[in-house]
Amino acid sequence: MHPAYSVIIFTTASGAGYGLLALLGLVGFNHGPASNFWFGLASLLIGLGLVTIGLLSSTLHLGHPERAWRAFSQWRSSWLSREGVAAVITYVPILAFGLVWLNLVERPDLIGPLGIASLAGAAITVFCTAKIYSSLKTIRAWANPFTVPVYLVYALATGATLLMAIASVFDRWQPFQAYLAAFMLVGTIVLKFLYWRSIDGAERTHTIGDATGLGRIGAVRQWEVPHTAQNFVMKEMGYSVARRHAQRLRLMVYALLAASLLLTLLTLVALPIVFSVLAALAAFVSAVIQRWLFFAEAQHVVSLYYGAQKA
Repeated sequence: MHPAYSVIIFTTASGAGYGLLALLGLVGFNHGPASNFWFGLASLLIGLGLVTIGLLSSTLHLGHPERAWRAFSQWRSSWLSREGVAAVITYVPILAFGLVWLNLVERPDLIGPLGIASLAGAAITVFCTAKIYSSLKTIRAWANPFTVPVYLVYALATGATLLMAIASVFDRWQPFQAYLAAFMLVGTIVLKFLYWRSIDGAERTHTIGDATGLGRIGAVRQWEVPHTAQNFVMKEMGYSVARRHAQRLRLMVYALLAASLLLTLLTLVALPIVFSVLAALAAFVSAVIQRWLFFAEAQHVVSLYYGAQKA
């Protein structure tokens, strides 16, 4: 599949934003009001900003962005529509949580319930985003049991490192933030390894015989290509990345995650404000690279009509 930069920005930015907002909801549930108004305000604004930027960037991939509102009507059958509905609904508990968490509305009894509602809304939205891809059986690399867990854990890992960085800037860093971020980063490394091992080891069972329905007669080979010039299907569905390049990029993802993990642990020793910001940056860059690979390594079965032997 051709990696669309608007979708990469959408999934990585909104994932980090929802991860941060989910963890803020959890912090509010456990600890009550924000320990510092400006720390709380900055965290909420950054989380909501990332989510909003991500959602707006997703419309750039549409042929007619002005018709994006129509996607909300198909929630009964479309994960993309469910994602849109969940994203809009989630703004309500998050904004309400922000008001009581920052003590702008004096209802401390609502901090816990609204914090959990914000966490649930963020998790559901990221889950729906992942299901958009994992439900597509025409793309073997996406219809994988690790697709949804990877999306969820990456959102939490980038959100946790971001929370740690913001807390450090406002002198609110605490060891549990580093432990939480480290745990999420280890989980991310493990799940990405399992995901890549899974798609590399999966047998390519679809052939041109299956695609044409002529396989029962005998061996099928392509006599003439469907098009003599580049077209949308070839560009979007037939994109491929050289295996050696993919391996280098995978190693970069592992290296960046390992660096983020090391920097996170170093915050327990000294200079938390420096190491936490670098850890958040490394985690986010790794998310962008692995998400690019998520699209680039995906082969659509339509490629069988354009010369691919198996899919």
